[in-house]
Amino acid sequence: MSEPVTALRGATDAAGIVQIREIGPRGMITLRGDLSDKATIKAAVAAGGVNVPEVRHCNTEGESGIAWMSPDEVLIMCPYAEVHARIADLRTKLAKQHSLAVNVSDARALFSVTGPHAREVMAKLSPVDLHVDAFTPGMFRRTRLAQVPAAFWMPQEQTFNIVCFRSVAVYVYDVLKVAAQPGSEVGHF
Repeated sequence: MSEPVTALRGATDAAGIVQIREIGPRGMITLRGDLSDKATIKAAVAAGGVNVPEVRHCNTEGESGIAWMSPDEVLIMCPYAEVHARIADLRTKLAKQHSLAVNVSDARALFSVTGPHAREVMAKLSPVDLHVDAFTPGMFRRTRLAQVPAAFWMPQEQTFNIVCFRSVAVYVYDVLKVAAQPGSEVGHF
C-alpha cells in the first residue's frame, strides 16, 4: 500500500499571530442515515469511538471523533490506516438500514489554527459569531471560509480545526496566512 500524501504535505506557518498547520492524514467517513435510529447510532459510535454529538457539535478524542454535519449526516474521523476496516464494519452493521458510508479521507484537507488570536483569524474569514459566549469548544459549524465551503470546530480553547475540500486546500492555507499576518490583530476578542 502506498503512503498517503496530504494536500500540502504537512505545511506549517508560525510567522503570524497564530500557528497554522495542515493535519493529516486523517481517516474521514461520511455517514448518512437516520440519526434517530438506534442501530445507526450504535454503528456510528463504534466507528468514531465517541458518542454521536448533539446538533452543531463535534466530539473528538485523539484522532477519532464524530462531527454533526446535517440532520441525516455525520463525519466520522479515525486514524487513516483504520478507515477501510471501519467502513466495512459500518456497512455490515447497517446492511438492513437505509444508509451510506463513504471514505472521503483523500478528498478532504484538515488544518489547525492555534494561539491566543485564533478567534480573530477565524472571525476575519467566516460569517459565524465567534464570541467566547457564542462559540465554545465542542461546537461545530459548516459554513464558508472566505470564498469556499468549510467546516470547523474547537477541540479546545485557542484551537480551531478546519476541514475543507482537498481541491481548495492551498487557497484555505493562503487565506489563513493572510488573516494571521503579523500586526493584523484586531483586538475584538
